[in-house]
Amino acid sequence: MTSRRSSPHSPRIRVRVLADSVVAIGPGKADLLDAIVETGSISAAARTMRMSYRRAWLLVDTMNACFRSPLVTTEKGGAEGGGATLTPTGQRVLRGYRALSRRVRKEFVPLLRAPGHKR
Repeated sequence: MTSRRSSPHSPRIRVRVLADSVVAIGPGKADLLDAIVETGSISAAARTMRMSYRRAWLLVDTMNACFRSPLVTTEKGGAEGGGATLTPTGQRVLRGYRALSRRVRKEFVPLLRAPGHKR
């Protein structure tokens, strides 16, 4: 998983896309999608992010409910284990979200005051 954190001397910008009042995707959900891509499972992604499986599953469920088609599909476990993958929509949403976040940072970081700057 790639770190998306800014330096301590630049403003912290967090982009969230809302569906009504629900966060459809934001930085944490995007990081979870990245972790699912890397690990191939929601439970392994949750472990790498130090969150409970339940929390990760609820975030995936929320994302799947917010978009017209699901972002993540799962297969039941068994002898060979289960797994999770991003759908084509999930891949598109993740790419679009990362591109949007880069554009917003590029546009606004030069205009914002540095953290701790007094007026």
